[in-house]
Amino acid sequence: MQKNLLKSLLIPVAATLCFSTAASADSQVAVTTPVSQEPWWKHAVFYEIYPRSFADAKNAGVGNIKGIVSKLDYLKDLGVDAVWITPCYPSPQIDFGYDISDYENIAPEYGTLADFDELIKEAKARNIKIIMDLVMNHTSDKHKWFIESRSSKTNPKRDWYIWRDGKNGQPPNNWQSIFGHSAWTFDPATKQYYYHFFYPEQPDLNWRNPEVKKAMFDAVRFWLDRGVAGFRLDAITTLYEDPNLKDNKVLPGKNAYGDPNMANENNDHSLEIHDVLRDLRSLLNSYPDDRVLVGETFGKDLADLCLMYGRNADEIQLPMNFQFAYINKLSAPDFRARIKEWDTNPVQGWPVYLFNNHDTTRSYVRYGDGIHNDQIAKLMATMLLTLRGTPILYYGEELGMENRDPQTVEEVYDPIGKIGWPKEKGRDGERTPMQWTADANAGFSQAKPWLPVTAKYKTHNVAAETKDPDSILSYYKKLIQIRRTNPAMRNGAYTPLNATDKNVLAYLRTKDASNVVVVLNMSNAPQKIKLDLPAAITGKNGHLIASNVSSPDSASLTKELSLAPFGSYVWELQ
Repeated sequence: MQKNLLKSLLIPVAATLCFSTAASADSQVAVTTPVSQEPWWKHAVFYEIYPRSFADAKNAGVGNIKGIVSKLDYLKDLGVDAVWITPCYPSPQIDFGYDISDYENIAPEYGTLADFDELIKEAKARNIKIIMDLVMNHTSDKHKWFIESRSSKTNPKRDWYIWRDGKNGQPPNNWQSIFGHSAWTFDPATKQYYYHFFYPEQPDLNWRNPEVKKAMFDAVRFWLDRGVAGFRLDAITTLYEDPNLKDNKVLPGKNAYGDPNMANENNDHSLEIHDVLRDLRSLLNSYPDDRVLVGETFGKDLADLCLMYGRNADEIQLPMNFQFAYINKLSAPDFRARIKEWDTNPVQGWPVYLFNNHDTTRSYVRYGDGIHNDQIAKLMATMLLTLRGTPILYYGEELGMENRDPQTVEEVYDPIGKIGWPKEKGRDGERTPMQWTADANAGFSQAKPWLPVTAKYKTHNVAAETKDPDSILSYYKKLIQIRRTNPAMRNGAYTPLNATDKNVLAYLRTKDASNVVVVLNMSNAPQKIKLDLPAAITGKNGHLIASNVSSPDSASLTKELSLAPFGSYVWELQ
């Protein structure tokens, strides 16, 4: 989905369904179940791969499945437990894979089903699970279902999509595509309009037709039978639309495409999606090994996000928290508030944290100040990997990869950049090739890459950073190893500290006798702080186990601490 969708998708829903069956918002949710009995995804590090840009084993300029296989040892060494692959199905690539023309195959440019089976096998040998991206809202207009649907009004698959007559020579209503202009496209052959929340080449499926659900669930079984560990659900809140096609409310101003701003109140966040999600979760539960659903779940507030877990925790296990991901400024109060509400959410859903994905300007750019970007990248990594919850990394994040945005409209590949230029430059900038070495094309391919590499690839690459113990990559590896082996970091409760500090975010992770304190100076100036530690651990010294600055190996955490600008500190209490 588009990098600026969050604001447009925040619409009211029935918050009363976010049932308050747990303790109050001020209580702490401690994990007490033995680790051995918990599902694997609670303590996994997820890693998103954009297959066009990760690794090219064929030297064709485009990444592929064999390329991913060739880098599995790197992912294992990094500490990755699960890989989420964005769509690698056959597709005309209008939206670079999110316009699927066949749900049960692999795109030829990426490889074959045999290549995918090899990926599953080799990943399993390294204890890495594979997650597929599942696009349930729409297909490509080149999918055989839509080709049949548009062939005539009487075709058996006509009702698999949303077709309507126009009004007075105009579309059926005022709904707009999230990618610009009307959400309706006229088909001259049958003289009706079809609906598309995204591009015209991505017609929406009609989920009120039970045959659509059956066909999509058959595709899900196809991949589960091949061994995938679950799915990331794309644009999942958009499955249903108001059957009466009520107009959406028009808001003041215009968007990057020159269209009036609009609240998607009648074609997004329908409560009907929960019936589908429960059935989908039930299907996954019929398979062994805790198959998982990760959700692209936007919402206006905590109540919206809670809905996605399900009434009985029977829908999405890992709904993404974009309200955390898109704070987009170094603000201790803002992060503290988001973490608290997520950690103590009233349905006790397991938290999910991320900063990057294929639709968002990279965090290295969003949070960096242009001078201390590497140090700030380590600061953000410290927070992401020390919170109670499941983190999702985006390829190259662990290197400090930055955006390489198009400089002219002629350089743009992403259609939204072509439609919205220059206000909307598209998402090419965050999708550039993975930086493996300082060689030509960052070692991604011997052929010209489909997108140019960033300017910093000679210093920010796997080969160089692997050799540097102070690199961003080395720091990620250290944090992930601590997360994996330290009881408090792996399975401990979260307790906020110094809750009124405007510059410093501090918190305690506790599991039995294991205690870890995390302190993050989110300002560009030195700070002094005295931690308000619980009485039970007062007097214990802190042994520094990770920091992005040169610091003493131990410190008395009951005394005043001096923090460097953008300094991050992880102390194990002894």
